[in-house]
Amino acid sequence: MAAATAPPPAAAIAATFSALLRRRTVRPCYARCVSSNARAEAAEPERRSGGLTGTRLEEAVPAGEGRSRVDAWISARLGGGGVSRARVQASIRAGLVAVNGRPVSKVSHMVKGGDLVSCTVSELQPLRAEAEDIPLDIVYEDDHVLVVNKPAHMVVHPAPGNANGTLVNAILHHCRISTFTCLARNSTGDECPDSSDDDVDVFDVDQFTTEDVSSEVRNALVRPGIVHRLDKGTSGLLVVAKDEHSHAQLAEQFKLHTIRRVYISLTCGVPHPNSGRIEASIARDPNNRIRMIAIAGSGQRYARHAASRYKVREVFAGGGSALVEWRLETGRTHQIRAHAKYLGIPLLGDETYGGTKSMALSLLRPRTPSKYHSGLSDLISKVDRPCLHAALLGFKHPHSGKILEFSCPPPDDFTEVLDELRRVTSADGQNGDDVVQ
Repeated sequence: MAAATAPPPAAAIAATFSALLRRRTVRPCYARCVSSNARAEAAEPERRSGGLTGTRLEEAVPAGEGRSRVDAWISARLGGGGVSRARVQASIRAGLVAVNGRPVSKVSHMVKGGDLVSCTVSELQPLRAEAEDIPLDIVYEDDHVLVVNKPAHMVVHPAPGNANGTLVNAILHHCRISTFTCLARNSTGDECPDSSDDDVDVFDVDQFTTEDVSSEVRNALVRPGIVHRLDKGTSGLLVVAKDEHSHAQLAEQFKLHTIRRVYISLTCGVPHPNSGRIEASIARDPNNRIRMIAIAGSGQRYARHAASRYKVREVFAGGGSALVEWRLETGRTHQIRAHAKYLGIPLLGDETYGGTKSMALSLLRPRTPSKYHSGLSDLISKVDRPCLHAALLGFKHPHSGKILEFSCPPPDDFTEVLDELRRVTSADGQNGDDVVQ
């Protein structure tokens, strides 16, 4: 997909989505004005990541500054120099970060005005993954970034006990690299990691100078890596950085929420009103460690601010289901899934958050002609993941500064359900194809 240079009007965006959802051949890539970070712009594009090992920071948190995570605070000061947040987190876990003279071990340790923070950037610790010949849908690629259309059911990055069949394994093969080493991360499993897109603590691979590592390790190194992630069951667009400068620049854009991300979903029921903004903090469900919950207000100690905007694009079966567009203001773990449940419209196929097959059918069957019940039941029974697709991704290129924006249609399993919902809606004399304004 080629980049364009003019900002898109609202009508153009709506037309793009209409084309995507009808699987026409489209090549949209709209430009958009995005705020930038002065320190990031001043970074040396070709600075080698190996020279970052041993970089030191010793600085006091300005008086009056609010509380913030130590990893975020440090990366804000070192990110412009090409140090990724994942690299900072590795330094914390290695015991190379201290607050007021005391080493800290948790990346989520909070600092406040007056605290003295010291950090020495560590060498990344190796966790090896092997290249695997897994087909990739490459949407865009240059020397610095790679944009892929991730299929549903593919895990983004390897982890202890899950080292094969991931997007990273496929990227290694695509880039003709046999193995790599990368940061380990703590997780309770792919379904609900401890961090979110905003944490940017996913696998961060690195390339060092010859004096930094042994020859055995050096042969297994590759540049960074995954900047953000999609849940295993979510399909769609994801950007990968090919060097640490690009990784740090893109991570900063995620932190500033200037990355443009639009998702589409099929829901059980229809939200009311048809469009709106949800501001409900996200926290881990104390009763189920693989699930997150959305909470109104800020009463939960470990809840993190989260905001999403949604808009109903189509309504099916008299309100039994809807095609809903989501735009993220933050990037918390399972944010759309938790916010959809919070609205009372869990994503169709999302068993973890209440969008069960039985719920979907209980809403659809009473609202559709009986002759379609059997077909609907058969189709819904085949849904094996949340109907959620990352349809649009836009960001500022970490080296050229140009605005790139990409879009891709949902995969066959999504469109098969969508087409059937449109068919039964039209057969019942309802107008389900109108885009809600």
